[in-house]
Amino acid sequence: YEAIKQQYRPEVPEYFNFASDVLDRWTEVEKEGRKPKNPALWWVDGDEEEVRWSFEELGVLSRKVANVLSDACSLQRGDRVLLILPRIPEWWLVNVACMRTGTVLIPGTQQLTAKDILYRLQKSKAKCIIADDSVAPSVDSVGAECQSLKFKLLVSEGRREGWLNFKDLLKNAPSDYQCVTTKCQDPMAIYFTSGTTGSPKMTEHSHSSYGIGLTVSGRYWLDLSSSDIFWNTSDTGWAKAAWSSVFSAWIQGACVFVHKMPQFDPVVVFESLSRFPITVFCSAPTAYRMFVQHKLSSYTFKSLRHCVSAGEPINPDVMEEWKVQTGLDIHEGYGQTETVLICGNFKGMKIKPGSMGKPSPGYDVKIIDENSNILPPGKEGDIAIRVKPTRSPFLFTCYTDDPEKTEATIRGDFYVTGDRGIMDEDGYFWFVGRADDVINSAGYRIGPFEVESALIEHPAVVESAVVSSPDPIRGEVVKAFVVLTSDYVSRDPEKMMKELQEHVKKVTAPYKYPRKMEFVQQLPKTVSGKIRRNELRQNEWRK
Repeated sequence: YEAIKQQYRPEVPEYFNFASDVLDRWTEVEKEGRKPKNPALWWVDGDEEEVRWSFEELGVLSRKVANVLSDACSLQRGDRVLLILPRIPEWWLVNVACMRTGTVLIPGTQQLTAKDILYRLQKSKAKCIIADDSVAPSVDSVGAECQSLKFKLLVSEGRREGWLNFKDLLKNAPSDYQCVTTKCQDPMAIYFTSGTTGSPKMTEHSHSSYGIGLTVSGRYWLDLSSSDIFWNTSDTGWAKAAWSSVFSAWIQGACVFVHKMPQFDPVVVFESLSRFPITVFCSAPTAYRMFVQHKLSSYTFKSLRHCVSAGEPINPDVMEEWKVQTGLDIHEGYGQTETVLICGNFKGMKIKPGSMGKPSPGYDVKIIDENSNILPPGKEGDIAIRVKPTRSPFLFTCYTDDPEKTEATIRGDFYVTGDRGIMDEDGYFWFVGRADDVINSAGYRIGPFEVESALIEHPAVVESAVVSSPDPIRGEVVKAFVVLTSDYVSRDPEKMMKELQEHVKKVTAPYKYPRKMEFVQQLPKTVSGKIRRNELRQNEWRK
C-alpha cells in the first residue's frame, strides 16, 4: 500500500480524450503485436450468440456511431444524450462515440419508469435519446412534455414511428471520424445519483475525472493488466458500469466481459465463471449475499483470481462464506457517483472484514466533525476528502444547474461525502451509514450496517434494512425489516423475532439490538439496487 501511494503520480494534461488518448493508443499497441490477443469487448447473450471486438474494431464501429450522432442527429459538442439500453454491445459503442463527438452522455437504467424518464429528460434538457423496444413506449408517453428532445434513436431490428433506426444508420455510416479535441475539464458525462436520500441529482464528470482518475481502480484495486478478462455485473444505468466496464478496464488494456443476463441469476453467474476464462470479477454485496446461499462447491472457477465488491458495505459473514467456498477474498471498495474510488482494499493489503480498506492514493481522506476538525482514530465523524488548497481533478465538477447543492457539499477545506465512518489505529476506514441513516437511541448512536451484518449471520436472514423508529421513551429505537429464507418463512413470527433479537445481542453490543421487527417479502431499493432506508424510515415516522 505504501509503495502504491509513492508510485501513484497521475499527470493531468490540458487536453484529454479517453477515446483518442487511451482506446486508440491500445489499437496501436494491438497492431504492433505488443498486447495479448484478448478482445477489448467480449459479449455473450447466454444462448449461442457472441461478439468479440478488438480495440481496432471498437474504434471503427464507434467512429461510425459518432457519424450517426453528428450527421443523422445533427448533435453538436456539449449536447446531451440520454442512453437507456440493457447490456448489449451498442451501449459501449455509444459511450465511446459520445467521447469522440464531445456530446455529454447520460446513462439510465432499463428499470426507469415513464415518470423517471420524464424527470431525466426535462432536468437534463437532453436533445437525443437512444433506447430499445422495451423503453420506447415509455419515452413516447412523455416525449411531448420534453421541449429539448429532438432525436430518438431505436436500437432494434424493427421500426417505430417517430424514431430513427440505429442499426440502419450504423450500417450506412462512414467509418472515418476525426475525434474532437477536448480539454480535461470539459464535461464528458452526467450521472444521476441513486437517490437513496431524495430526488436523484445530476452529477457532472469531466473527461479527466473518470478517464484518468479511474487508473487507481484499474491498476491497484481491480489489479488488471492487458491479459485479464474482467466481468463487472453492474446495470448499465449506474455509474459503476462506467467505472469498471469502461474506464478502469480499458485504461489497463484489459478485456471487458459482458453477459446480457436480462434478469440477475446466480446460477448464470456460476456457469459463466466456470465456462469462460474470467480472471477478475466484480459484483454488488446484494449479489454476493445471493451467491453464498448456493452450494458453490459444485462449480470450478478455474481462471478466477481476484474478486471485488462495491455499491454498499459487504457483510463480513458473506465475505467469510465466499472465501470458504471459493478460496478467494472479496476486496471491498468505496466510492460515490461524485468521486472515483475513495477507499479500497488494494492488492497486497491485509483485509479486515467489514472495513472499506484504506484511502485511495488519489485523495486525502479524513474523518471530520461538524466544524471541519480532523478527528482522531476511533472517533465517528463524516467521511470527507480534502479539496483546499487544491481540489482533486478526479472529483465531479458540479451538480448540473444546482450551484447551491454543489456548494453544500463543501465544509471548510473538505468535500463531505454525506457518509459517516470511523478510521482505526491502522488507518483502515469503517462505514457507519449515510449521515441520515444513523440512529440515535437514548443517547447511543447506532449505524444500520452493523445491525444488518449481525442479522445476516443468522441462517434465517436473506437480507435486512435497519432504520430508526419513533419511541416515547428513547426518542427513537432500532427497527429491522427482515427478508427470511424460504426455510424460515412459515415459522411463528413472534418466536422468530425473539430468536433474532437474542442473536443480535450476542453478536454485537446489546444496546444495538432491534427492539422492533417486521418481516417483509422484499426491501424497497433504488434502480441501482441500493436499499432505500430513507423510504422505510419516513414511513415509520409518519405512522
